[in-house]
Amino acid sequence: MATPPEPHRPTRSWQDELTATGDELVARVSEVVQEANVRRVIIKHDDRTLLEIPLSLGVVGALLAPQIAALGALAALVTQCTVTVEREEPEPPDASGDPPAALPPTAQQ
Repeated sequence: MATPPEPHRPTRSWQDELTATGDELVARVSEVVQEANVRRVIIKHDDRTLLEIPLSLGVVGALLAPQIAALGALAALVTQCTVTVEREEPEPPDASGDPPAALPPTAQQ
């Protein structure tokens, strides 16, 4: 018996920008990759994209080894860069923008 698909829940996305020197770049990106809501990491230097790492749920460890190795080589070449972290998470259930419904009055005794 097939399970019915989950209903699509709206998500919200946002970006965080961090600055890092070449020495801290690998450590910073490794920390960010461990967070569950990260979808993409973009490394920029002087407004030029140097490396873009798309992430999805369950991508860890050996699958990221080539990107981390490239990041290490890149860190040796740049002095300071910007790390853009794209995050995504499900909208809270009451995110419709409507105010919560008023509670019914309680019985006075």
